[in-house]
Amino acid sequence: MIQEVRRLLDDYVAWLRDRTTLRQAPDNWVEITTPYLDRHNDYLQIYAKKHNGGFVLTDDGYVIDDLKQSGCRLDSPKRLDLLRLTLAGFGVSDREGRLEVLASPETFALRKHNLLQAMLAVNDLFYLAVPMVASLFYEDVVAWMDSADIRYTPNIKFTGKSGYDHLFDFVIPKSRRQPERIIQTITRPSRDTAEAIAFKWIDTKDVRSPESRAYALLNDQEQRVSQAVIDALDSYDVKPVRWSERERVREELAA
Repeated sequence: MIQEVRRLLDDYVAWLRDRTTLRQAPDNWVEITTPYLDRHNDYLQIYAKKHNGGFVLTDDGYVIDDLKQSGCRLDSPKRLDLLRLTLAGFGVSDREGRLEVLASPETFALRKHNLLQAMLAVNDLFYLAVPMVASLFYEDVVAWMDSADIRYTPNIKFTGKSGYDHLFDFVIPKSRRQPERIIQTITRPSRDTAEAIAFKWIDTKDVRSPESRAYALLNDQEQRVSQAVIDALDSYDVKPVRWSERERVREELAA
């Protein structure tokens, strides 16, 4: 068994070596293309250069730039803490958006491996872990409502006419100009999630003020919101608001 596992490890090392290519880049950098794939199914690339008797290895800002371009901003304390924690686990530094490590000739292979694993982990952290994505979208909503001076109470539970309890993300109290507004966020909008929100509202609206309104904030940062989702919410008197169009409801929520 040990011999078989050793042979498999040797095969892995051979695969890694054979599938890794090098190219001379400007300013004495060497571009290293690895067989590891990112979330776009592109090969991860890093860059190496001699530095103080050793080497500096960097992704040249690829991972963080890609997240930002995909709509995942890293400008809140919670997100930055998550990024730092993830990178610290691999001994990788964030140098103005570039993921970097320093290596000696003896630690080059290990540090290269750590950098690649950190690049993969950062992508996983912000895009593949559904609970994390939900948490981050909720955080985006809170930050926007705070910046817009929208008064709200978070995480409010109402008992519907069926006797079931329903938890809503935010409630904005009635004002002189606007009635009570009940808001639910949908991180991954689909027909199923839309209908689930619709049921919550249908069961709740009869025990609230007749003027109360319901809104669904739809996360369209990662994927387009289908018309079926919009239609499902509209048909049950829940106002759908794509996150990219949130400014159109700013005044009515802040009033």
